[in-house]
Amino acid sequence: MSDPTQTQEAATQQTLLDAYAALLDSASHMHELAVAGQWAELIEQRTGYIMLVDKLRRLDAIVTLDAEARESKAELLERILDYDARTRRQLIDRRDELGKLIDVSEQEQRLYRTYGPQQGHGDAFYTHHQGDAKRST
Repeated sequence: MSDPTQTQEAATQQTLLDAYAALLDSASHMHELAVAGQWAELIEQRTGYIMLVDKLRRLDAIVTLDAEARESKAELLERILDYDARTRRQLIDRRDELGKLIDVSEQEQRLYRTYGPQQGHGDAFYTHHQGDAKRST
């Protein structure tokens, strides 16, 4: 017959490991969303991810793991961190892409503010010269 304390401790360890596995699933899904460029969905998933991290903090504070469970936790953490790093790289690439688009947009706005008002006069100039060319022929 097993000791009830031992069974409760094992269940608590399993609860902690299950929470890490859920975090791994979330990290993997977030990475897939980033690769697919589904930024709004990624942001929505981030909330659930943060809630899982909070849950893990509380569980980690009260659960003592045996050697086998510590090894499983370390493997899960390594995979979670790998997905997290890959997702961050995707986000950095997206940030850089958006930065370039913003720079181009700002440059176009500056050009328009500088030369846009002159375009109306320039069209009149070309129209006038075209008319002159027709008259001279």
